[in-house]
Parts: sequence; C-alpha cells; structure tokens
Amino acid sequence: MENNKVAVIGSLNYDIVLKQERLAEIGETITVDGVSFCGGGKGANQAVQCAKLGLETYMVGRVGNDLFGTILIDSLKKYNVKTDYIGLANTHTGLGIVNSFPDGRLLSTIATGANFSLTVEDIDRAEPIIKESQIVILQLEIPMDVVEYSIKLAKKHNCYVILNAAPSYNLTEDVMELIDCLVVNESEASFYAGREIATVEDAIQCCDVLFKQIGELLIITLGEKGSLLYDGTNMFCISPEKVKVVETTGAGDSYIGAIAYGLINGLSKEEMGEFASKVSSKTVTKIGGQDAMPHLEEVLASFDV
Repeated sequence: MENNKVAVIGSLNYDIVLKQERLAEIGETITVDGVSFCGGGKGANQAVQCAKLGLETYMVGRVGNDLFGTILIDSLKKYNVKTDYIGLANTHTGLGIVNSFPDGRLLSTIATGANFSLTVEDIDRAEPIIKESQIVILQLEIPMDVVEYSIKLAKKHNCYVILNAAPSYNLTEDVMELIDCLVVNESEASFYAGREIATVEDAIQCCDVLFKQIGELLIITLGEKGSLLYDGTNMFCISPEKVKVVETTGAGDSYIGAIAYGLINGLSKEEMGEFASKVSSKTVTKIGGQDAMPHLEEVLASFDV
C-alpha cells in the first residue's frame, strides 16, 4: 500500500439523534425516549470510517465559527482525520436532526449552514492534497458547482473518484462520465434510473441504465437486503450480515469508507462488497454514527481465518 491517502470533500454536521417510537402529528407534542449527540455529515462520516480503517484521510469542507464547529474538528482529530483543509464560515455549522425508530429506521432533517458556503477557491486551496490522494470521495451535501469542479480537478490528477450521489441531484453528463465509482441506495438509484427500485431484482434490472452514466463501478446499497456491485460485465450480489440492529446512523457512510479501503488494498470487487458489508454491519450494532464505526482490527477479527 504505497499510497493510502484519501481526500474526502463534503459535509460536516453536528447531529442530534432522537430515539423515539414515532413522529408527532401536526399540532402534537411528544417526548422522546433518549437523545444522543455526535459528529455527522456524510463527508465527515466517510472520512472517519476511512481513518478508522487505517487510511491517511484528509477532510475538505467548512464548519461555522461556533461551538459545534469546534466539536466536529476535535472529533475528527480524535479519529486521526487530517483537518488542515477545513475552513471556517461566517454562519452556523451544519446541523442534523435525526429521528431514530426502534426498528433501526431513520429520518433526518438537515440545516446545511457552513456546508453550502464551500467554494471552488476552497477546493483550489486543497489541490496539494487532492493531487497526492489515490482516492477522492464526494457526496451531494455541498454546492453542486463545487462537486463538479472537485470531480474535474480530481480526474486532472488521475485520482479515483467515488461519488455517493446523495441526496439525489442531476449532475451534468460530462461530469457523470468522470465518476469511477457511483454509490447509491434504493431511493437514489430510483431517481437516477427513472424507475422505482425496491428489491434486489429491481436493482439488477436497472444496472445497465445506471452503469452507462459512469466509468467503472456501480454500487447499489439495499439496506437489510444487502448490496450489489456491477462493473459492466460482472455482478456481485452481497448478502447482508445478520446482526441485531440498534441504530443505522452512518451505516452507508461506513460502507463507502470500506470500499475505499478495498480499492486501495487491491481487493476484488466481491471481496470489497463482503468487507464493506461487515464494516457497515458493525456500525449498526451501536449508537452514535462516528463513534459506532469500527476500527480495522475489529473488522478483521470477524472474518474466519
């Protein structure tokens, strides 16, 4: 592993997770069963999982000049994520209110805050580390012009680009073609394929439509139904790990961090999928997103050797 550097360009949110039986009706006030506070945002979550798996990880983004921003940066440092390219914005840090239900399902409401103050000039300042990185990971919780600019800059430096296309948003065709690996869940896959995808069979049937839009690898995550990896020729349906689900916060981000690890360490696509499934399954057995994400040693110990 000569170069295990990863640059994650994306969002940082301070998450407030409410454990509750149900949502309130309009005009109703209910109490929750518990509350937890943790670092979040798809970008920061993916960076933490990469770092916990031993990759040299740099976070590129923005937080507000407030207490939440300080907490998020300190949390990333705790997990050995490099924070040199996180800027301060003259607005509040991104906030996430997460409603977590007993069966593990989630609903999230995001106040984008500093995330949407990220500019192409910030990306230019981060060019030295982008240039050095083997993989660049992005999501769609920052301005779209910044996403597209970042992808083009990453490809200029021959980086492998992973795009977690969430939340769903139409990118230009020429930018989509530059994406090496597209990662979407059922909802996002439905958006990009133009048809409902609710089952593994649905995902299999739409693979060619989605794959034609990108470069090398399509991944559809299907929650409790597992995941699917497709490279235009070979398709791998990865069965889910059987675990007791406590909370699914950050599970998809864990999966993406694990895919980055697999790419850098030369795993086959099937091995990558199985490894990523194990990583994300560890995350859902605990509360707290980034805190719940496993270290490499914990994941490797779960493989039969």
